[in-house]
Amino acid sequence: MRSSPSWTDIQSRVSKGLHYRYTAYPLFLILMMYKLIMLDHQLHIANMKLDQADYVIAVGSLLLISFWTLWLPARGRLVSLTLLNLVWTGIVYADLIYYRYFDDFITVPVLMQAGQVGSLGDSIRSLVHGVDLLFFIDWLLIVPFTAAIVFRKRKRAFIANGFPGEYRQQRRARVLRRLVTGTLALILGIAMTFVPIKRASDTWAVGLFEGNWWNITLYNVTGLIGFHGYDMYRYGRDHLLGQPKLAEEETEQVKAWFDAKRAVPAGTDAMFGKYKGSNVIMIQTEAFMNFVIGQSIEGQEITPNFNQLMKDSMYFSNFYHQTGQGRTSDADFVTHSSLLPLPTGSVFTRYADRKYDTLPEILKEQGYAANAFHAYDSSFWNRTTMYREMKYDRFFSKKDFEMTDVQGWSLSDKAFFAQSLSYMKDIQQPFYSFLITLTSHHPYYVPKDGRKLDTGEFEGTIFGNYLQSIHYVDEAFGQFVDQMKQQGLWDNTILIIYGDHDNSIKDQPDYEKFLGRKLNALDMEQIMNQVPLLIRLPDGGNAGVYPEAAGMMNVTPSILHLLGVSSEPYYWIGSQLFDERPRLIPLRSGAFSDENVFYLPSETAGLEGGTCYDLATRQPTDIQACREGYDETQKELKISDQVITYDLLKQFKASGGGERGETK
Repeated sequence: MRSSPSWTDIQSRVSKGLHYRYTAYPLFLILMMYKLIMLDHQLHIANMKLDQADYVIAVGSLLLISFWTLWLPARGRLVSLTLLNLVWTGIVYADLIYYRYFDDFITVPVLMQAGQVGSLGDSIRSLVHGVDLLFFIDWLLIVPFTAAIVFRKRKRAFIANGFPGEYRQQRRARVLRRLVTGTLALILGIAMTFVPIKRASDTWAVGLFEGNWWNITLYNVTGLIGFHGYDMYRYGRDHLLGQPKLAEEETEQVKAWFDAKRAVPAGTDAMFGKYKGSNVIMIQTEAFMNFVIGQSIEGQEITPNFNQLMKDSMYFSNFYHQTGQGRTSDADFVTHSSLLPLPTGSVFTRYADRKYDTLPEILKEQGYAANAFHAYDSSFWNRTTMYREMKYDRFFSKKDFEMTDVQGWSLSDKAFFAQSLSYMKDIQQPFYSFLITLTSHHPYYVPKDGRKLDTGEFEGTIFGNYLQSIHYVDEAFGQFVDQMKQQGLWDNTILIIYGDHDNSIKDQPDYEKFLGRKLNALDMEQIMNQVPLLIRLPDGGNAGVYPEAAGMMNVTPSILHLLGVSSEPYYWIGSQLFDERPRLIPLRSGAFSDENVFYLPSETAGLEGGTCYDLATRQPTDIQACREGYDETQKELKISDQVITYDLLKQFKASGGGERGETK
């Protein structure tokens, strides 16, 4: 009677198959294709479905990252493929987690900020789903099996038929076979990857690699592996080959664009210089979105203090955050520099050493003290370096605050506001103070004793937690205003409050349930991109609701306009908010809004790939109605990128292209 095979026998038979029949390699391709397809389904990108070309590119990309393993002996091949599986599974899953929060993929500049990941804590944990285990299930078999093969005692090799010459001939044949197989995989990978990408870039994705499209569009053409390959190439091109320089002709075109913009008089209307010498306090509020303003739930106002403040303030109801991957740091940058964010990474971490015309530096030249307040680690988002370049007198960071009431990420907003205002008592006036809040940060934790809002059917959900955290922050606003009045700041201070970006909660049914109506694609795009902007003037003047399109790039020109500082010497993309000229508000994704239309891009590059909405009817209209705005949006995004990447303002100012302005 034959005995059943032992585990050693089974292992030997399987390993032979893996060694000599190349089953390890096809298995690697199958498993990684499965993970790439699963990633695509988990992303839930609207209007994007895998087609035949996507599968071809994915297989081709896998061949390109793994062809070299076919040149290795069987044992080395198995180990290399296992390591590739571990590495690329990690990359795929990291991209998924990052996308769930940022709606984007990890890039090299983001990796330069990897030290911040440890601070994300609860936010990352809340983005992990049970189904994600399927990304790693194959490791349970593959890793132990590979380890067993690696540490298995090597058997002495026998020479076939006892003839060394014949053995050497067989060995050379195996080496040649591995070389040919690996080379064929390389050639096939190149063809399967680059031919479809070239076809796409010559047809529906024309200009993708030269333009400023968002990363989702790039992913739709190249696939995930191709996206990371191109990102590494782009980063190496821009950073590892020395200081990049823009062609002289293009530099002159950028300069001409700014000169033409600056040649248009900004106007000296009644608002210009009306509040000269006033203090300025600006609060950048974490994840503060516009859809909650004026809303109630279970008969209770969500933002009662903000609603009350609106009565004697200017409230811009159609104000867009213009952030990219840099999120909070992008909001800070765009608001203070009137430039636009980068397509990948954060300006704060990538280009802190560039020259910008920023609000704190300009105000210091006007005799102001300028200070930033944020009760968190000073190195987060490279703020210490960036704020030094922006010429703040001092950055009051976590080490400067007493952690008397820790809530969520750091000091509660109520305590933060109170301590920040106490610091301001000792600052010489006029001053500029920039405050960044933190309590309403994802995942929106509010302790039980701070939960004063009945969120009804949203109780216990992340959407309900978000509403609860915003209600808490609104209460902090009320206390902040009271303390300003007690310190005698209320009647001589311009107060600005705005939200920095969306809340990363993208479930449309939650918004429909909360707002009590069905939402279309335009509604959701505006909800996710609109944040409040409130400007309270010292005398409560010009109060009202301003529905015209506005964006973060308009804030600095507007503040300086109120203080009587001419915009003429400065290089800004945005303009001030107090005239009646139409405004175009570009978003990093390529979307834009003006007074008549809203353009919503898709993963397909080019104007025709998106949808043009008539804001009067809120329905799609002729795509050509968005042609002018689309072209200008692409131009402004490109110009801003060039200014940042090539440090053009330094060149312009060195050549006498912009002396510092004087207060008129």
